[in-house]
This record gives sequence, structure tokens and C-alpha cells, in this order.
Amino acid sequence: MGTHRTTLRTITAPVVLGLVLVGLWQLLVSRAGWPAFVLPAPGDVLVRLGNDLSGPLLWRALGLTLIEALGGCAVGLLAGIPLAVAIHESRWFSAAVNPFLGATQAIPAIALAPLLVLWIGYGLPAVVLLCALMVFFPILVSALLGLRHVDPEVVDAARMDGAGRASLLAFIEGPLALPSALAGLRNGFTLSITGAVVGEMVMGGNGMGQLLTVQRDQVDTVGMFSTLFALCTVASTIYSLIRHFERSLRLEDSRPLRKASR
Repeated sequence: MGTHRTTLRTITAPVVLGLVLVGLWQLLVSRAGWPAFVLPAPGDVLVRLGNDLSGPLLWRALGLTLIEALGGCAVGLLAGIPLAVAIHESRWFSAAVNPFLGATQAIPAIALAPLLVLWIGYGLPAVVLLCALMVFFPILVSALLGLRHVDPEVVDAARMDGAGRASLLAFIEGPLALPSALAGLRNGFTLSITGAVVGEMVMGGNGMGQLLTVQRDQVDTVGMFSTLFALCTVASTIYSLIRHFERSLRLEDSRPLRKASR
């Protein structure tokens, strides 16, 4: 019963809020009297979105942007998870890299785009690397927090049973830290989509960033709203799926504790 209520609330609450926001949007359009190229009406955007979804252009652009964003997430995971493990395992390594990790966050990712173009060139590889740079830090921090917050009593019990360092990491610390790492991936994925769109605008590409650039140059505000709505919908869907998987892992981890408490 509780799970059913949670699912119903998870679905209903965003829908209600979305309808309220659309109503406020329509009210603003009707009261302000702005022309459509400044702020289009929700109905016009919905009609345009339907037309865009019926053609191949939006789907092709969306697919390319998702490939770049997912590629950036994969590279960010491959770099962030091992580094988080190394920082967790070695205090000396942690003390050495922590100041530099903080310094990297002071550099806007968009400022690195011209350098990436010089080093790699225009197109997909440069955009993927820009996405990875944006995803890397949240994944690293979340995974590191997850590793550091593993219950020490569980680790000590595993050591008493003869578990070595590699076994602890693979079968105890890693699984228990996985929900935290997924939270970092969940937040990082939205940043990766942002990086992909911005990267396409700066470094070239044929995805959603390029489509938005064309619509901007044509003063196609309705088209821009339609493109942004499609982009936000996809990002929100993937975000919710990762969050659902993360919550299911947390529930699985909590069941043994509930049984033990009984």
C-alpha cells in the first residue's frame, strides 16, 4: 500500500505542478500581450512540438545529443570512479589531489571549449570530452562520499571473516556506495546534456545545440521552445529512471536491516 501511494505521488505531483506552470504561462501571455516571437503561447508550442515529433529532424538531433551526453557520462565514470577509489584508499594521494580537484571547478567548462577545439578539433570527440569534464566532478564526489560513509562495523566484520582489501571493495564497499555513485551520475547526466548542447553551439555538431542555433538565427521562438521542451522531457525521463533505480537499490540495502531489527 505504501509503495502504491509513493508511486502515485511520484507521478501525480509533477503532473499537477506542470499544469500549474502551464496555466501561469498562459496567464502571463494573455495579460502581457507580448508578440509570439518574445513569448509564444503554450498551445502554439504544443502544436509545433507535435509537428516536430512527426518529422525526422528533431529525432535525429536529439539522438546525436544523447549520444554525446551518454559518451561524456561514460568517460566521466571511467575517470571518476577509479579516482574516487584511489582517494579513498590512500590518504597521501587524497591530500595531493584534493587542492587540484577544487581548482578545476573554478574553470568554467565553456572556457575550455576553444582549447578542446585546438587540441582535438571540431565535432563529436570534443563535445564528448566537454561533457565528461562537466560530469566528472559530481560523479567523483558522490562516489567518494558513498565509500566514506560505508558502515565501519560492516567493514570490520568482513575483515574478521578474512576479507582482503580487494574483496572489501568489490563485495562490501562498492555495492554499498553504488546508490551514492548513481546519485552523482543522475545529477551529472543533466550537466552532460547541457555540455552537449553548449558544446555543439561552440564547437559544431548536428544535435540539439545546432538546431537551437538555427532557430535562434531565424528568430523562431516557438521552435526554440519546442526544442527545449523535448530536450527537457528526455533529460527528466532519464533522470527519473536513474533515481528510481537508485531508490530500489537503497530499499534492497535496507531490507536486511529491517529484518535484523525485528
